[in-house]
Amino acid sequence: MSINEKDICRLPLVAMRGLVIFPEMVMHFDVAREKSINAIKAAYESDKKIFLTAQKDVFIEEPEMKDLYRYGVIAKVRQILTTQEGILRILVEGVQKAKLETLNIGTNYISADVLPLQYSTRSKIDQVEIDAVMRAIKKQFDQYSQLFPRMPKELIVAVMCQDDPYKLFNSIIFNIGIDFYDKQKLLEENNILKRLNLLYSFLIKETEVLTLEHEIQELTKENMDKGQREYYLREQMRAIASQLGEEDEQEEVFEYMKKIQELNLSEVDTDKLYKEAERLSKLPPASQESFVIRSYLDVVLDLPWNNSSKSKANIEKSRNVLNKDHYGMQKVKERVLESISVHSLMPDVTGQILCLVGPPGVGKTSIGRSIAKALGRKYERISLGGVRDESDIRGHRKTYIGAMPGRIIDALTRAGTNNPLILLDEIDKMSSDFKGDPSAAMLEVLDSEQNKTFRDHYVEVPFDLSQVLFVATANTLDTIPAPLLDRMEIIELGSYTREEKFHIAKEHLISKQVKKHGLKNSQMKIQDSAIYDLIDCYTKESGVRELERYIASLCRKAAKAIVSEEQKKVIFTSKNIESYLGPRKFLQDEQATENTIGLVNGLAWTSVGGVLMPLEVIHLSGKGVVEITGSLGDVMKESAKIAVSYVRSIAKRYNINPDFYEKRDIHIHAPEGAIPKDGPSAGVTMVTAIVSALSGIPVRSDVAMTGEITLHGKVLPIGGLREKSMAAYRSGIKTVIIPEKNVPDLHEVDDIVKDNIEFIPARTLDTVLKNALVYQPEYNENEYDNAASIIPPADKNTSKPLAYL
Repeated sequence: MSINEKDICRLPLVAMRGLVIFPEMVMHFDVAREKSINAIKAAYESDKKIFLTAQKDVFIEEPEMKDLYRYGVIAKVRQILTTQEGILRILVEGVQKAKLETLNIGTNYISADVLPLQYSTRSKIDQVEIDAVMRAIKKQFDQYSQLFPRMPKELIVAVMCQDDPYKLFNSIIFNIGIDFYDKQKLLEENNILKRLNLLYSFLIKETEVLTLEHEIQELTKENMDKGQREYYLREQMRAIASQLGEEDEQEEVFEYMKKIQELNLSEVDTDKLYKEAERLSKLPPASQESFVIRSYLDVVLDLPWNNSSKSKANIEKSRNVLNKDHYGMQKVKERVLESISVHSLMPDVTGQILCLVGPPGVGKTSIGRSIAKALGRKYERISLGGVRDESDIRGHRKTYIGAMPGRIIDALTRAGTNNPLILLDEIDKMSSDFKGDPSAAMLEVLDSEQNKTFRDHYVEVPFDLSQVLFVATANTLDTIPAPLLDRMEIIELGSYTREEKFHIAKEHLISKQVKKHGLKNSQMKIQDSAIYDLIDCYTKESGVRELERYIASLCRKAAKAIVSEEQKKVIFTSKNIESYLGPRKFLQDEQATENTIGLVNGLAWTSVGGVLMPLEVIHLSGKGVVEITGSLGDVMKESAKIAVSYVRSIAKRYNINPDFYEKRDIHIHAPEGAIPKDGPSAGVTMVTAIVSALSGIPVRSDVAMTGEITLHGKVLPIGGLREKSMAAYRSGIKTVIIPEKNVPDLHEVDDIVKDNIEFIPARTLDTVLKNALVYQPEYNENEYDNAASIIPPADKNTSKPLAYL
């Protein structure tokens, strides 16, 4: 192609959006932009010539030089029509290809300085190659025309008979619909052979698109035809049933089929349900099998396949809900708020299964309800206590008489949504027998990788449980199988302290029971001292259930007094509460009230909280027998042996006869012998009591202690410091000796306890003895047997130990 340059001419310009025109091409299009309309009119009023070039981005309203392609076509305006909407409809004919040199944006319209270009047919062309390309193009165009709707036969014949490459190109490009980006490439290409090759590649791409479009249309039509065919057949069945008097039964079947279609299940599951509905249509309405199928379809269609509740993961609202419903339990609340925060960032997150473990009555079940309220989800509770049959979880197969779905599917049906919070209550109380192991069935329910296709034996159609938030509760982890435990995140809830019970009663339980019994706050009042009496003298529990029962009993007695007009307002105090509830059931923990030889205040942890456990030691003439009484377990017996051995190692320092283990019998006793006691935390108590008894030095009555010991005299950490310290506070103890490694646990101790008790951390038993005994004996350091104590006194030069308040 050679370029015949002419003088640059200035012409009005119209920027085409999504359109490309070629020389010798006749086309019409609409013009709506004001400057484009003015440019058309200006061209029509002069020599009718206008320069047409395409925009690179069709959405730009006021194009500049960078927004336009450099190559376009000089066209002649043949006809102008104005529509009622003010849009200009014009007919143009392409004259000559031209190159945009400069752009002049005026106030009325855009004009351009363009350089006209002229194609030359005198360039050398390989005729063989051009013939091959033309033959390939004709073949491809034939395939294209078979797929393109309403392609004129005359055009197909004209293309097939064309021998001139330029005319072949024009015949095809003027009549096919390809993208304007591709057309612009064809316009800019000068070499006819390259243009034909580009055209061939565009034809192939367009043919593939049309082929795929045709296949999609055929598939859609086939599905529509199938649906129409089924519709006509069902209408015929309806007419036949009407004639036979079975119209109601068929209406029911049609209703089932309509609901099945609305579920949008997979094709396999939909076909299965359709078959059940078709079987129902062929059975007598009163038959037993008809009843079974009808019940089955009702259960399946009542499931919330597509119903989801909108989760509202608001962290501040959630914190307020948890604080309002529960007092204390900061660790549990923080973990719950973390889960809620994750749901806020990723609403579709799955796999978080919490297991709340703790003694009865501490609020595990109510925490689950509060989480559901905070998240805005439906709440359902499944009691697993005493479940022994796997079918309780997975359901029974519908072929059995009285078959029903399992508890999981039943809870989803009751919830009405596919993303409720389901509380698995008492998951540690499940057991197995010859009917199967229900805990094994729970493995699939609580595994986020498996429960996406949970298959109930009754429903048989897989249901997605991955959106369900499961929260389990348990009193102990010992009876939960390890594989099931591995699928849950354990959150431990400790027993309530005395102060926590007081606040729970004052802020929650009393108002709840007053309202429940029809009373007003002005008609009944329980003083703080009476609440403490209820906690200390009438209940001994880890939770607050028994406490709530006694408060309910007081409400009933107040209601009786008010109804019988004996009193207008009932006030329960520490002095009169015994007249309402009877004698106090539990006395204060036994403790040493004065400095005594061989009597030490120990601290112990039980399932109902911490208790003060005094330990007594006496020594008698004998043969070195160590007697242990008071229902002490094996661990405490071992601690007693370690204590005796350690006392032998420091005997000279405390002026104890080194041969006491041969000539004196030692009796160690823990009062309340009917109550079993075990654990290593009484080691320091035993050592102190034995040293006091053998040396004759009294033990301070205002000191309590806890800690495990070693033969070297080290004090090892213990558990339950929070509960033990509360027991010491309740008993009026002023000083508590704790293991040094338990100092970080002091942040969990209640503030009121830390304000009233001095905590002394001990690394060795020397610190314990210095602070527990009334005085330290004098001894000659040179005569002291260094082999008697492996660890020298840690606080030898310290007049007063470090105290943690």
